[in-house]
Amino acid sequence: MSAIEPGVYRHFKGQEYEVIGTARHSETEEQYVLFRPLYGAGDLWIRPIEMWEERVEREGYDGPRFIRVR
Repeated sequence: MSAIEPGVYRHFKGQEYEVIGTARHSETEEQYVLFRPLYGAGDLWIRPIEMWEERVEREGYDGPRFIRVR
């Protein structure tokens, strides 16, 4: 499994998210991050770890999609 630790992460656009943990798809074994936005209804979401960890170049920003803040 990936080294993504539970905690609060900031998306490059500014919103914060709480990472609950990671999980693996039962058939494909693809790894996912389980998280909830710290705004709105607080529903649970998943995102492939590859997307969570990727670097983005957009709107004058060049860096990680998410940064752990606490």
